[in-house]
Parts: sequence; C-alpha cells; structure tokens
Amino acid sequence: MLAILVVGDDAAQEFDDLVDRYERRIFNLILRIVGDYDEAADLTQDTFLAAYKAFDGFRSQAAPYTWLYRIAINVCKNRFREKKKWQEVEIESADEAVSIPESATPEAVLQQKELKGLIEDAILRLPEDYRIVVVLKEMHSLTYKEIAETTDTSEDVVKTRLARARNMLRQKLAPYLSQEK
Repeated sequence: MLAILVVGDDAAQEFDDLVDRYERRIFNLILRIVGDYDEAADLTQDTFLAAYKAFDGFRSQAAPYTWLYRIAINVCKNRFREKKKWQEVEIESADEAVSIPESATPEAVLQQKELKGLIEDAILRLPEDYRIVVVLKEMHSLTYKEIAETTDTSEDVVKTRLARARNMLRQKLAPYLSQEK
C-alpha cells in the first residue's frame, strides 16, 4: 500500500519493514472501529503517513505496534470529530472467512453468521472509548498495559471501560443469546 521512495536510507527501510509487518493489523483495527472498508483503507494510509512524519521521533520507547495503534486511534478520533457523527454501518470484514466445521448444518452456519453480525453491530454501537478498548482487547489481544499505553490512559481506566463495554454488549445481545440456548 505505502512505499517510501527514499533509496538507500536506513530509516526509510526500517519504516518500510514496519509498514509490511503491521499494515494488515492496523487496517483490521481501523476497520473494526469505523466499520467501513474504504474509510478504513483511507485512515490506514493516513495512519502510516502520520507515523512516517513522526518516525524520527520514535525511539523504541514503546513497542512499534503500540505506537502505531495509538496513531491509528488518534487518526480515527480525528475523523470522528471531522464528521461529527458516529458510524453505525455494517462491518465489511477483512478477516479470513469464518471457519465452519464441515459437519455443521446449514441452520448452524446461518445462526453463527447472524450472531457474528449482531456482535459486530453491537460493538459498532458502543461509545467510541469503549469500542476502542473492546477492539484492542478482544480482537487484537493486547494486554491491559498495552491498551493503556495505546489509549494514553491508566490500566484501571482500561479495565473499567472494558467491564462497562462488556456489560453493554451483554444487555444488547441478551435477547439473541437467550434464543440460542
């Protein structure tokens, strides 16, 4: 997606390696936050452009993915402020297809896909700060410490937001989950 045109520059090569290593993860993070494939692609590019501009200041004080996640989240927040609205659209998943056991019945496959869609929709409807924490913890498996660094908050704030977000998701999904049992 992004290519740095400076030839022979060690910093440019390091940055290219960083892009190659984290581009898909950053894209998936942004996609789960904004819920729109094209916008996620634009914001991913904006993220790496901002990272490139700040790359000289990056001195491994944080893990590279934490640094990039923070930039990505800030880019998303800036876009939300620009639009002054919350995204409530269908997620177009960039992940691999959901693995479904060969022995699954068509009804089970349909139920699994419907539940996945309901969960994604419920996550998109969470307040921004809660949505970001859920995406980082549940979908990107970051630790509380990494999330705190990424969101520039304390671990206690992360834990509180995650607990509240999970409660909101349970409430929103309760009618559907009780039908499944």
